[in-house]
Amino acid sequence: MDFPIFKTKMGGDRKFNLADPKERAEYFKLKCGPEIEKLKEYLEKNTFIAYLLGKKNSGKGTYSKMLAEVLGVDKIEHLSVGDMVRALDTEIQDPEKKKELVEFLEKNYRGFYPLEELIKSMEDRDTKTLLPDELVLALVKREIAKRERKVILLDGFPRNMDQVSFSLFFRDLVDYRDDPDIFIMIDVPMNIINERIKWRRICPKCNASRSLKLLPTSKIGYDESSKEFYLICDEANCDGGRMVMKEGDEKGIEPIRERLMMDEEILKKADTLYGIPKVKLRNAIPADVARDYVDEYEMTPGYSFKYENGEVKTIEEPWIVADDNGIQCISLQAAPVVVAMIKQLVEVLKI
Repeated sequence: MDFPIFKTKMGGDRKFNLADPKERAEYFKLKCGPEIEKLKEYLEKNTFIAYLLGKKNSGKGTYSKMLAEVLGVDKIEHLSVGDMVRALDTEIQDPEKKKELVEFLEKNYRGFYPLEELIKSMEDRDTKTLLPDELVLALVKREIAKRERKVILLDGFPRNMDQVSFSLFFRDLVDYRDDPDIFIMIDVPMNIINERIKWRRICPKCNASRSLKLLPTSKIGYDESSKEFYLICDEANCDGGRMVMKEGDEKGIEPIRERLMMDEEILKKADTLYGIPKVKLRNAIPADVARDYVDEYEMTPGYSFKYENGEVKTIEEPWIVADDNGIQCISLQAAPVVVAMIKQLVEVLKI
């Protein structure tokens, strides 16, 4: 999609380690301090709902967490529809929780399927069975009603083309009549998602997730027999096991390609809607102009390794990857994308 390139470059000698929370706070103050203060003041008395639209693995959870880190975790709630539905599978088996759920749905569900059938289908549901749109609407309303009044970053809705039109009046359904609603749209090339999946490594002991190419641990091993490098978990409470590829990750995006194509279509459809402000974020910038728009430390580094004289040497350089049109791009770290989000939120909220 043709999203604008947002400039965060300031130049100068100052560099920030964006993996360090303290330095990241200083970075945000430098890059968008006035906008942060405006948003904090706004959130003292106001809230809004934002629909996070982007492909699976596009960074929606990461950006939400970082925005809350900047503006206050007490002000912002990331609500994942996928997590909500997965939790429902357990909840429906508990008699007390099931009773509360049924009572809520009797008051709030409106749809074409009898409620009794829906409850039965939820009890027998497998992970591939999708819930009707009208039921998802009621369940999201229930989750929002549980929370204190705060900013809601809704992840996973709309999840299909029909739900895009639902979002036009969804604000009224969840009793946020006076709140602005916003589309936060995230564009990430397929190749970047593919590489993220293929190079992901998981610790079999503590389930920590890192990347051999994009986010290695501090300890790198080398397997003499296979001539392969591997990560050694360095989590504080883990005893340092060898991290492994998750089953299926070697296939990259192929198992979820259809889902990613649907996500792309939803983005395109949402972009045509009038009346809902849009924040547009892009993760990749053409490599030939990247240094005009961002500082080098804002680029996602790529890592490779050499084994010499019994030691593993790490090589770090900007990660360059082809986008969906074959253009060589650099990928951005999360922080500059969140800077773009913050500045655009100030604009669309008119503060």
